[in-house]
Amino acid sequence: MDVSQGRRAELSCEVGPSDTAVALGSGSVAVLATPRLLAWAEAATVTALDGALGVGETSVGVRVELEHTAPSAVGEVVHVRAEVVAVDGARVVFEVEARTAHASSVGRGRIERVVVDEARFAARLRRG
Repeated sequence: MDVSQGRRAELSCEVGPSDTAVALGSGSVAVLATPRLLAWAEAATVTALDGALGVGETSVGVRVELEHTAPSAVGEVVHVRAEVVAVDGARVVFEVEARTAHASSVGRGRIERVVVDEARFAARLRRG
C-alpha cells in the first residue's frame, strides 16, 4: 500500500430519475437521494485509491459521516471529491465534498476505509 495524505479523486455524476429519494425509497421528493450521494462519495474514495494498493489488496468502508446540505434536481451535475486526510496503518480517512456546477455545496463528510487482503477477507466471509 502506497497511500499518502493529499491523494484525491473527483467524480462528476448527473442526477437521474433512478438517483432520487423517490426512486430509492428514502423520501417523497424527486431530488438527489442521500443514499446515492453516499454511494458517489464512496466511489470517489475507491477511485482515489486506484493504483495505490498492492497486488491482492482492496479497501472496505468502515465508517461514514455525511451531511447532505442542499437538494440537487434531476439533470444537475454533482462533482464529488474525496481526499485522503489521514493514514494510520491500514486505515485511510477521507474528507469528501459534493458541489454542483454552480459551486454550491451539496454535502460533505468523512469516510474511513481499511485496506485488506482481498483473498483473506473473502475467505473470512465464506467461513461465516
